[in-house]
Amino acid sequence: MFFCISFLSNAQDYFPKNDGVKQSFKNHVAITNATIYVSATQKIDKATLLFKEGKIVDVGTNITLPKNATIIDASGKTIYPSFIDLYSEFGIDKPKPTIPKGFSREYDSSREGFYWNDHIKPEYNAYENLSYDTKTAASLRNIGFGTVVSHHNDGVIAGTGLLWTLNDEDNNAKRILNTKISQHFTFSRSKLSNQSYPSSLMGSMALIRQVYHDSKWYAAGNSKTKDLSLDSFIANKNLLQIFEAGDILNKLRANKIGKEFGVNYLIKGDGDEFVKIEEIKKTRATYIIPLNFPEAYDVSDPYLAQQVSLSDMKFWNQAPFNLKIVAENDVNFVLTASDNKDAKDFLSNLRKAVLYGLPKEKALAALTEIPAKLLNQSSVIGSLNKGSLANFIIVSGDIFEEKSTIHENWVQGNRNIIDKMNIEDIRGDYDLTFNNETFELKLSGELDKLEAKVSKDSIEYGTKTTYKEPWISFVVKTKDTVNTSYYRLTGVKNKNTLEGKAILENGKETVWTATKKEITDKKEDKKEDKKNEPKVPEMIPVSFPNIAFGNSEKPKQERILFKNATVWTGEKEGNLTDTDVLIENGKIIQIGKNISNSNAKIIDATGKHLTAGIIDEHSHIAVSKGVNEGGQNSSAEVTIEDVVNSDDINIYRNLSGGVTSANLLHGSANPIGGRAAFIKLKWGYTPDEMIIKDAPKYIKFALGENVKQSNWGSGRFPQTRMGVEQVYEDYFSRALEYKKEWANFNNNKSKNKVTPRFDIEMEVLVQILDKKRFITCHSYVQSEINMLMKLAERYNFKIQTFTHILEGYKVADKMAEHGVGGSTFADWWGYKYEVKDAIPYNAALMNGQGVVVSINSDDAEMSRRLNQEAAKAVKYGNVSEETAWNFVTLNPAKLLQVDDKVGSIKVGKDADVVLWTDNPLSIYAKAEKTIIDGIIFYDLEKEAATLASIQKQRSILTNDLLEAKNKGLKTQAPKKKEIGHYHCDTVGENCKVAHSKYQ
Repeated sequence: MFFCISFLSNAQDYFPKNDGVKQSFKNHVAITNATIYVSATQKIDKATLLFKEGKIVDVGTNITLPKNATIIDASGKTIYPSFIDLYSEFGIDKPKPTIPKGFSREYDSSREGFYWNDHIKPEYNAYENLSYDTKTAASLRNIGFGTVVSHHNDGVIAGTGLLWTLNDEDNNAKRILNTKISQHFTFSRSKLSNQSYPSSLMGSMALIRQVYHDSKWYAAGNSKTKDLSLDSFIANKNLLQIFEAGDILNKLRANKIGKEFGVNYLIKGDGDEFVKIEEIKKTRATYIIPLNFPEAYDVSDPYLAQQVSLSDMKFWNQAPFNLKIVAENDVNFVLTASDNKDAKDFLSNLRKAVLYGLPKEKALAALTEIPAKLLNQSSVIGSLNKGSLANFIIVSGDIFEEKSTIHENWVQGNRNIIDKMNIEDIRGDYDLTFNNETFELKLSGELDKLEAKVSKDSIEYGTKTTYKEPWISFVVKTKDTVNTSYYRLTGVKNKNTLEGKAILENGKETVWTATKKEITDKKEDKKEDKKNEPKVPEMIPVSFPNIAFGNSEKPKQERILFKNATVWTGEKEGNLTDTDVLIENGKIIQIGKNISNSNAKIIDATGKHLTAGIIDEHSHIAVSKGVNEGGQNSSAEVTIEDVVNSDDINIYRNLSGGVTSANLLHGSANPIGGRAAFIKLKWGYTPDEMIIKDAPKYIKFALGENVKQSNWGSGRFPQTRMGVEQVYEDYFSRALEYKKEWANFNNNKSKNKVTPRFDIEMEVLVQILDKKRFITCHSYVQSEINMLMKLAERYNFKIQTFTHILEGYKVADKMAEHGVGGSTFADWWGYKYEVKDAIPYNAALMNGQGVVVSINSDDAEMSRRLNQEAAKAVKYGNVSEETAWNFVTLNPAKLLQVDDKVGSIKVGKDADVVLWTDNPLSIYAKAEKTIIDGIIFYDLEKEAATLASIQKQRSILTNDLLEAKNKGLKTQAPKKKEIGHYHCDTVGENCKVAHSKYQ
């Protein structure tokens, strides 16, 4: 609709014009005597650019000009191809959200004939929703852009973008170069729909995967119904696929999805690629990188300054170096102005990036050649070769130099004057004479914003000036301190003199002259220029991760020999005193006395205790943007493995408490939750390096108040404990049917058979039925615990672990008979109604019935003290110290079926060990060294040096920030980074309690 209206209101050449005269300038135009960059790597000096009717006819030094050509002399000027922005929302007529505040979530799609999820909108076409904005177009042209890809950034799959020019003079028929040039993806929901799913990052990722599976199935003709969204998605698959990912980990996540489905995304980031440059390099993707460097923090108030995290301070220092590092590592990239609130900041930040080390030719290529090539439009835009559009900018000098000015930006042969090209420079020092008095006049600043200062005998007279060549005028305040009055001077330039008429304060007219002074000391001017040259600061080194307590380099594996320790083996050997343990190649290779190894790092463990690393069976640390996907009553399709956050400070805090592994669980918002991720806490490593890929796979189920939504309003089924059981019955009966359908298909030899739909959710449930995936179930009340065990037995599988299980002591015998373990709290009780019967003796009582028992945290704070939580079992239940210690080491390993690798100190197991200063069950014990796979990830002896280094970096950066403010640079108020903790009931992407001091 909008597209058609635009055509009618901006008529084509053959349309009659009834609102004025019709004139078309179609002769040749020649820009002569310029330095011309035909491309990023081809420069021609003293060259001519010839074009006609919006297209380049010729470029070079020996061009014969047509007789009727309009000639524009560009001596001393430089011409570049106009820039191209592949990521813009320019000119998109965006519909306004219509969802009222406080409106309850919807669980079904509001559309018919489209995909089942409203956040999937490949059918949206930007070209059908245009409203060309001349003001915004001018702001983009003013910083060098001539062509943009416009799209509406709304929805997980946001539809298509168009390629068009910033051509005010013509209409959309000429502006639009391609109506559908790109298809756009994000990890964010549509603002125009209240459909609940997805409500998390992992939900968005699962939804994208399912769309790819569905489109393949649909394209093969297997569907009985029409789906307009899938039709569009399939039609768009050959377009440029652009993924707005965001932060560094999300960029890696987007690339991972692309690789899974054979799609090379063009990935839009947020300028932090340098943080994990090796991983970015390995993706071999092309990145759209914004130039929105953070403003300096105003740290003049020392108390408010404490709110600024070290990571934010570092990013302020490091961000301008990003493109230098990206270019050095041969990562392909283009640039965008989309994230700049003020378009002018793009050009200044581009120049800053070049100053900080980005090669000019790579900067120019990223704005011209590379985007044109990605769009398959190299013959049309991105260069000034013959046949290309006449899209170019005329600059006073080198575009990447601070003092250079963009004079003109020609788009499709239409001239846009930004800053008059041959304006005469009248800046300098003058002797100003009028009314028989002589003053000193200094003209400075930019020519379009000239500044004047009039003074005499060290007294300054307030002066305002305007300069529009050839006219210049001044308003000068008189020296009368009683009555406010002014001199008004107007004149023109005549050689080295400014002259004209003056109106005195009494209204009399006279003449004035200003004679330019000769520059007498060029050396002093050069010294002043050099003094004012911008300086490149020293870049604060990137740490792993790039926050406080990050490592200066990734820790490496070592050969380590512990001498004379008290070794808690966790095995039948029990505790061994004065014992040596040798680890090598990430494994425990020898346990005994008087072990020697000349090549090993010797650690004197006399008087200290060596244990297996603590394993937290139920954790929610290290998860990005949502621990619950509660948008549906089953979310088996999502997985925490997609959203492991390797930069979470809680990893380091857990290491300081002796935790080496954690089972990251989905929350308890729905009966069937998402899949789990078992990780080792390798601080400074990537998510993929932390995930234990060969560990048995788990999924989170849940019972009780959370899943029936007792404590928050929602209309989603189920609303009762009876309904929870029916959810399980429904999904497992459907999974059996799904399994049967695929079995029949695979056994059917017919060529005309219809392929069943591949359903990620059903695939996971079939894994449970096939005993290839195991259930950890959030549970409290004995009746529901019994229900789920019976249901599992009916479907011929068993529950692996009941977590929380605070009424486990009531059904411990039945648990032992079923073969399910119990992962519980040491002494939590009474925090909600269904916990009223909890007792601190629960762990000991279940253990006494033969249940494999572990103690977990479910909390980022408690997980740092799991050694003390284990000790409570000695008090409450009188279990032995060794048994209590196994509650947080060997037993969780058994529940997770990794006890052949971790959980105890035994030859051949992984070298995941902790050296304690005291008995690990003591409240005085500290983890002195925490080691994973033979790598020291936490060292108490280095903690003081680490804290001193943090303070030193903060001091250096604080001084730099203060200096930036003193220089007059833009500043922002200190902001506290809120890093919260997820719990089972956290709904949405945001956490609860914040702990941000050392981020």
